[in-house]
Amino acid sequence: MQNFQGVGVSPGRVIGPARQMPKPVSEPPAGEQLPDGVSVEEATAELKQAATAVHDELKSRAERASGDGKAVLEATALMARDTMLLKGAGKLIAKGLSNQRAVWESAASVSEMLHNLGGYMAERATDVLDVRARIVAELRGQAAPGIPASATPFVLVAEDLAPADTATLDPAVVLALVTSGGGPQSHTAIIARSLGLPAVVAAPGVDDLPDGAEVYVDGAAGTLVEEPGDAERSAAAAWEETASLLADFDGQGTTADGHLVPLLANVGGAKDAVAAAELGAEGVGLFRTEFCFLERDSEPTVDEQAAAYQGVFDAFPGKKVVLRTLDAGADKPLPFLTDATEPNPALGVRGYRTDLTSPGVLQRQLEAIARAAEQSEADVWVMAPMISTADEAAKFASMCADAGLKTPGVMVEVPSAALTADAILREVSFASLGTNDLTQYAMAADRQLGPLAALNTPWQPAVLRLVRLSAEGAATEGAAAERNAKPVGVCGEAAADPALAVVLVGLGVTTLSMTARSLAAVAAVLKTVTLAQAQELAELALSARTAEDARSAVRGKLPVLEDLGL
Repeated sequence: MQNFQGVGVSPGRVIGPARQMPKPVSEPPAGEQLPDGVSVEEATAELKQAATAVHDELKSRAERASGDGKAVLEATALMARDTMLLKGAGKLIAKGLSNQRAVWESAASVSEMLHNLGGYMAERATDVLDVRARIVAELRGQAAPGIPASATPFVLVAEDLAPADTATLDPAVVLALVTSGGGPQSHTAIIARSLGLPAVVAAPGVDDLPDGAEVYVDGAAGTLVEEPGDAERSAAAAWEETASLLADFDGQGTTADGHLVPLLANVGGAKDAVAAAELGAEGVGLFRTEFCFLERDSEPTVDEQAAAYQGVFDAFPGKKVVLRTLDAGADKPLPFLTDATEPNPALGVRGYRTDLTSPGVLQRQLEAIARAAEQSEADVWVMAPMISTADEAAKFASMCADAGLKTPGVMVEVPSAALTADAILREVSFASLGTNDLTQYAMAADRQLGPLAALNTPWQPAVLRLVRLSAEGAATEGAAAERNAKPVGVCGEAAADPALAVVLVGLGVTTLSMTARSLAAVAAVLKTVTLAQAQELAELALSARTAEDARSAVRGKLPVLEDLGL
């Protein structure tokens, strides 16, 4: 029996056969030349056809996906048509290399460039290599790399998954997900949570598990056990009962003493919103509007945007729907809006800042939101991402007012916004913390990197202090003792961790927004503590020396987590 320890990112306890991801597409031989009788023009045309086929296949999968998966697939599809990738390959073909070798070398150069940029662009480096493998497989007439086919459910084990793979995980076939790489805020982790799949990342050694070996996975504890015994089988059976209990979510978030904590959903479009409403969400805390802009060469019209927003509003009549305005740049480049030559896109013109270089896009988006809101019964709130100063907050609030939108807000994901939350919140009606970005910026740790997983967790005391500062900043001027005069929510992945959700409430957070599948678990745990107890647990976490100390101390005070398998 072997035990493997990683980082648990999505709860659940299951037993099943391990299936390893297929080995990557083999590298074409170094210096491989054009075959005899094949011209440069013919080889280049064949490469472009293969790239188009990969693009179209990924785009087709995106159309069948939704939410996070849809966005990931669309972004990866764009890479298959990347001008730098194809032009670089074309130049190498002109020098006599085969098209397979040419695209291999060109992708390596593009990937290295993106990786060196760091931050979000390092994630795009993985996309380029995934696309490269798919193009080479297409040129060879082989099946594209991906999740293995199986007639029976299995535990998927891999070094890491390409975004295109994580986006199409089928919970009916894949029982759990375990990777040796990745981090707690990687796309692999986020997609697993959205699908409700037990998942463990950053678990060294699991790639060496024999295919077909029976394994036990605990997605909360972050463990994988080969050849599970009676204890593991009992735990897996107990989880099945727990899952049915969590299905009884009554749609309301509240502490044991009646303190209301609205539980909202993160969505990417109308399909997600309808599903979230069916799962009991009290509204939408994060509507990622950039999904309307991806996979386009030009800005969508006001009418097109309004129609897309309307679908989400209609799923929640009379309830709050919070839209995040276009979060373009960095990991979500748009050809008509972002500058691909930025030396450090994660710290560049992204989010709200795109209005500096492309004025008019944000104004038209606000016009579309207002038009859809007029035709809806939803309570529409609007927030801007990447706000860093009070001046930016004031400018955004003015733009919302000009568009006829009454409830402007900001995303707190830059440490400066948390540190000056009192000034920023005097300019707007609310704030929402994007803990994924706030954590990686505060800790200077790329959230995609497995070796930095220990740094890149919102349990870090430094991050929790920034959350508290943001909540304290919601006090009205001249009434500093009155906390939360303006709402401060959390819409990052931290809200989906039931133990951390209790801490966030204790820190003064007023609403929690998460993947809809996490609503029931968070609600169940909140109901076991009073507001005063949540505040005590928050102090316990804040005073901890390390993130792991904070997590362990809080979980030790919440026995319900073990009872529920969380």
